[in-house]
Amino acid sequence: MSEKFNLVKAHLLEMGMPVVMEDPDEELVVVEDEEKGIKNLIIDCEDSILILEQVIIPVPDDPGELFRSLLKMNRRLVHGAFVMDGDEKHILFRDTLCLENLDRNELEGSIDALGLAMAEHGAELLGYVKQS
Repeated sequence: MSEKFNLVKAHLLEMGMPVVMEDPDEELVVVEDEEKGIKNLIIDCEDSILILEQVIIPVPDDPGELFRSLLKMNRRLVHGAFVMDGDEKHILFRDTLCLENLDRNELEGSIDALGLAMAEHGAELLGYVKQS
């Protein structure tokens, strides 16, 4: 385990963020705080960056205005963005942070931004799933 991975875990513990899964060999953890809309948020140490990703919804068969709406939502997000995975099957929340000088406030801000995004846009996003 790297020093940076241990630092990320320490920050999460200080924040009271429940770790539901950990893979020290891959240097990743999965956290949840369902009250904030955080479910299976993957936090992955990759070389010099920290990647945060959470699946939000499947891409509907008929996405209609979903992609246009995501672009508008992204403009209002504090951190991160809604993106589509490489297989074009899921919409994710994704954020990246620099590991070299990562501090707790930065990590907490990114996670809080996901919670805020879900509070503000979760119902609209789920509406696209129900339409398909």
